[in-house]
Amino acid sequence: MQTDFPRNSGVPLDPSWFDRVSVNTPAADRRAATLTTRRSVKKDHQAAWLCKAITLTDLTTLAGDDTPARVQRLCAKARQPIRADIAEALGVDLTVGAVCVYPTMVPHAVRALSGSGIPVASVATGFPAGLMPLPLRLAEIRWAVDQGADEIDIVITREHALLGNWSALYDEIAAMREACGAAHMKAILATGELKTLTNVYAASMVAMQAGADFIKTSTGKEDVNATLPVSLVMCRAIRDYRAASGQIVGFKPAGGIRSAKDAMNWLVLMKEELGLRWMQPDLFRFGASSMLADIERQLEHHVTGRYSAANRHPLA
Repeated sequence: MQTDFPRNSGVPLDPSWFDRVSVNTPAADRRAATLTTRRSVKKDHQAAWLCKAITLTDLTTLAGDDTPARVQRLCAKARQPIRADIAEALGVDLTVGAVCVYPTMVPHAVRALSGSGIPVASVATGFPAGLMPLPLRLAEIRWAVDQGADEIDIVITREHALLGNWSALYDEIAAMREACGAAHMKAILATGELKTLTNVYAASMVAMQAGADFIKTSTGKEDVNATLPVSLVMCRAIRDYRAASGQIVGFKPAGGIRSAKDAMNWLVLMKEELGLRWMQPDLFRFGASSMLADIERQLEHHVTGRYSAANRHPLA
């Protein structure tokens, strides 16, 4: 991942950065609700934002029946995320932010994306539950990196956050960050299982103190995945961490983001809360695949004035 700033090196665990923070949930809900109504992006500007969303997408397949052929097809879509005629009409040449797969699929993705410049991300650490002994989780990270993964999406032990055992969570994430080596690490907090927004804020801060390059909402496998209020709290934590440490951390919402409208809502969130710099792929990613088909459909409508059937667009 190319950046123009140093990686987050982390800081010693300091609970004073978060232990007095109590998130006002109704206020967070109200702020999230107003975000989608205060800013209107239309016509050419909307098309430009949707093209930007494509470049921020971690195109993902994390299914039990994944095969090399499925991964190769996903990588072909990553290289050409929208139909050639739509891209030509818009005057753009786009690729996605990354391709995200299981560790055993990493070698197939690396071969399929050779020469494209598109990073390969791998989930690890016993995804999605993370309930494996820590040495095995660290070994999985190292194996995925050895296979060529540029980015690693790790999952935390939710028990540590639910019990407020922040030192255990910090030590776990710091060990995972060391195992990643040069690969950038995204810490999945599984926010739908953390129960409160106050827990989400604290877990976000601990993950960043432990050296996470990104904090990520969800695995996509929980009952509740990415929501705007949760994302708002995580963005505020990123802002507070930068103010306290001087270091920059990225953000990735994942799970349940399926439409072009969803993409616009999260882009508005980033613009309002963190600024334009966080609308670049080294600081913001969508964990999504089905969203891409709807974006392509909306871009075709922008070009032709007509909505096409969904089956006209290759599946991601």
